[in-house]
Amino acid sequence: MVQATQAQRKSFEEYLNLEDETDNFYELVDGVLTEVTPASPFHSDIAEYLDRKFYAAIQQNKLDWRVKRSDTGVRTGEQRSRLPDIAIIHGEDWRSLRQQKSKAAVLRVPLLLAVEVVSPGIKNRQRDYVEKLKEYQTRKISEYWIVDPQEEKVSIFLLEDELFYSDPTVFTNGLEPIRKVSKS
Repeated sequence: MVQATQAQRKSFEEYLNLEDETDNFYELVDGVLTEVTPASPFHSDIAEYLDRKFYAAIQQNKLDWRVKRSDTGVRTGEQRSRLPDIAIIHGEDWRSLRQQKSKAAVLRVPLLLAVEVVSPGIKNRQRDYVEKLKEYQTRKISEYWIVDPQEEKVSIFLLEDELFYSDPTVFTNGLEPIRKVSKS
């Protein structure tokens, strides 16, 4: 769940160097700080499960990729930054980010994969299915997964020619895709 915390607009640079003396995490949405509330235990379990699976696959395939959970953002616009539940990034991009002087871990390059676990509520669904989908597409993130516990499905959007397929591959609890993206 996300809530706006301050009406005063912040620049992207101010966001990167924010000092509010709390352990809160924020997204920047049109220059407004939006606090990201902690995940529910169920939400956290899903993210942890995926994190472990991604990490194991990366290790097994000896890839120079990093798995980051909820604490690493991606710049999605002039005054926008999002904190996906899971971000898969190139190791080189992570090493470059570590060399920067900003206080926040926010990538200015596209992620390999962004994963969002949908929290209950209409606003959360709107944010993950519409707003973040559009932002991640604009940012040219090559793959976006929406894990929807309420609907018991995972929707996988693949970027091709700078657009996400409008008809994603969708997996349900049986793990068989109910719609498969055809690349024609």
